[in-house]
Amino acid sequence: MLKGKNILLGITGAIAAYKALELIRLFKKNNANVKVVVTPNALNFVTKTTLESLSQNPLNIEQFNISEYKPEHISLTDEADIFVIAPISANTISKIALGISDNLLTSTFCAFKKPVIIAPCMNTNMWENPAIIENLKILKQRNIKIIEPESGFLACGSYGKGRLQDINIIFEEVKNTLIPNQFLKNKKIVITAGGTKENIDAVRYIGNYSSGKMGIALADNAHKLGADVVLISTINTEGKQYKVTNVQTADEMFSAVKKEFKDADSLIMAAAVSDYRVKNKSEEKIKKNGSSLILELVENPDILKEMAKIKKDKQIVVGFCAESSDLIENAKQKILKKSCDFICANDISRKDTGFSSDYNELYIIDKKLNISKIEKTHKQIAALKILEKIYGKN
Repeated sequence: MLKGKNILLGITGAIAAYKALELIRLFKKNNANVKVVVTPNALNFVTKTTLESLSQNPLNIEQFNISEYKPEHISLTDEADIFVIAPISANTISKIALGISDNLLTSTFCAFKKPVIIAPCMNTNMWENPAIIENLKILKQRNIKIIEPESGFLACGSYGKGRLQDINIIFEEVKNTLIPNQFLKNKKIVITAGGTKENIDAVRYIGNYSSGKMGIALADNAHKLGADVVLISTINTEGKQYKVTNVQTADEMFSAVKKEFKDADSLIMAAAVSDYRVKNKSEEKIKKNGSSLILELVENPDILKEMAKIKKDKQIVVGFCAESSDLIENAKQKILKKSCDFICANDISRKDTGFSSDYNELYIIDKKLNISKIEKTHKQIAALKILEKIYGKN
């Protein structure tokens, strides 16, 4: 897949430096030529022998290699197609943002004019430090691709954002940068995300636990693959390079979907849409009066079913099915009832996938009831596999 591509991998003194070993393995497995440059502190976490054994190239540490009579940082920039720094520490982020070139890695960055991808790793408080935030903004403005860390348990024992992003995500970003895949070019794809909220009164609502991560991952990947994306979401998202329409209720989502679906190639309903809304919601906060409160609920429109009814021959409609039991059987019944083209089914009873998790395991069922499985993986990877399945690219 990456045959003939020259990848320069930078590793800094971050606790997740050992994960770079798996990244080298993935690059080599896909036939890339890999050279590694490290900061001196990186060798506190990974060894020279291991890095050279996996990359099958000498490790680059010193600023100048006198025996070869050439500035090493210039030599590395000439040979490489891409510079990937994973993990990159807060210290190195700040240095490269300011143009400081006090070691081989930072000097190489300063001289590098081809694509650069960085994957930060640090404590949550460091990630949220105003100086780091500003330095990342500087790098982003200079077209440095930043793969943000994920949330989880950190080496310091706390929980928060700062853990190095999944290695498979980093690999996919590098692969897509080196070999852009644009099989969705000229396709308009409408995607819904998040859980709708149905007001009870001025402060309360009926909702669900959907985080919107799966829908947003689908939108991100569809955009990277060249699609004209419209994300209709209950989750506020900033900085996206595609159109985002924010909604709250099922009715609002229905109106937005109908408007955008008219000239769309496909609709992916990843949102968790409330089945019911309160018939007589109160515009004021309902006060407690010592007696029971009875809410009368009425059905919301079935957006997936309605869109499947009006879709044109070449339009594709994809639904999601979140179940706590009898996953496959319920998914089969849903695709028959809704008349959509595909159903993506996931088990919400599991704690390691589904709602709020960064990971998912899914079954994709088509209208002929053929079943394919996406094993547990990061939602960004799962999103890519779903899009490939829908458009017959796998």
